[in-house]
Amino acid sequence: MSKSILDLIGNTPLVESRVLNTNPNVKLYFKLEGQNPGGSVKDRPAHNMIKSGLERGDFTKNAKLIEATSGNTGIALAMIAGIYGLDIELVMPENSTKERVQTMRAYGAKVTLTPSDIGIEGARDYAEDKVENHGFQMLNQFANNDNWQAHYKTTGPEIWKDTDGKITHFVSSMGTTGTIMGTSTFLKEQNQEVQIVGVQPTDDSRIPGIRKWPEEYLPKIFNPQKVDTVMEVSQTEAEDMARRLATEEGIFAGVSSGGAAAVALRLADTLESGTIVSIVCDRGDRYLSSDLFD
Repeated sequence: MSKSILDLIGNTPLVESRVLNTNPNVKLYFKLEGQNPGGSVKDRPAHNMIKSGLERGDFTKNAKLIEATSGNTGIALAMIAGIYGLDIELVMPENSTKERVQTMRAYGAKVTLTPSDIGIEGARDYAEDKVENHGFQMLNQFANNDNWQAHYKTTGPEIWKDTDGKITHFVSSMGTTGTIMGTSTFLKEQNQEVQIVGVQPTDDSRIPGIRKWPEEYLPKIFNPQKVDTVMEVSQTEAEDMARRLATEEGIFAGVSSGGAAAVALRLADTLESGTIVSIVCDRGDRYLSSDLFD
């Protein structure tokens, strides 16, 4: 029995691909982060950032918190801030799906929408202004070591344990880069030969949750030396794979998960043998108001 919903964060299942992976010498596993109580991988860093920040005294329960988000981090922060009795304002582009906005508000957060043409960078600029000029404090997932350390403490060890140490390749979409930084750090400590594969969008693609950041917005927690290979995925390829995950594997997930899965399958086709783990970072119900599943 769990004492708190927070006790249910992590220990998400690995599910083997039974249809999409056609290489008999390669095992491909999807790590289902949508099983977290807030519905995404972002529950992990959100909990660690809030819990650790309060314990260190970085902010108090009376703080005015603000964070820019493309969606999943905002939902996780809204849920966890509510549990801790914290006020938080979440800033996101106005073209975010309404399910994300409504979920954040359901958890009690204030949601501010910024113009879609300035993207997540514009949302980050808005939040920075609130910190500099209006007395707000930012968790700053892009520069907060509690982000990647959440995955070092949980995601990496879970993958290592659940594959019996047999993992050869880890595939993750890159947004804030917390997932890939923390998981890479742990897995490389266990076996330097594990290959870490980051997924970025092609230049003409807009994929929620995956970014190729301009230099001035590159997350400060990102260390390129912790990623062995970066592979690109197109928006069409990511969307098509999200639909195939649902129809062929029964895994209902979003576009960034489709992007990671597409790269994982591309990788599987090139290997003589191996064990690949690909992050499925959220659930598909966050995209029902978009045309993804039309």
